[in-house]
Amino acid sequence: MKAAETTRTKKIRVGDLVVAIAGNNKGQTGKVLKVLGDKAIVQGFNIKKKHVRKSQQNPQGKILELEKPVHLSNLQVSDEEGKPLKLKARLNDNTDKELVYRDGKDVKVYRSVKKHNI
Repeated sequence: MKAAETTRTKKIRVGDLVVAIAGNNKGQTGKVLKVLGDKAIVQGFNIKKKHVRKSQQNPQGKILELEKPVHLSNLQVSDEEGKPLKLKARLNDNTDKELVYRDGKDVKVYRSVKKHNI
């Protein structure tokens, strides 16, 4: 069984605001652009340079800066201020699964998790 198949709830989705909790980008926040199994491409994280050879489109050649994937274990969902959130899954009154977090003594809903018929 692959590592991506063992996760029960995918807590990080495209468009989420995340903070890096490990690695070279530790403490930085960014928006998730794409999720690839157990990795995600985050805006402004893990930037690598790629040298492009001369061609008709690039007569001088070029150095591109590309965002490479980061493992999901190095990311955590955050709020608008960049504070990391600890998400938990629970069932609401309609037996729909939703992700919640604790803000002081209040429990707030982050988002609902839709069921997929596979």
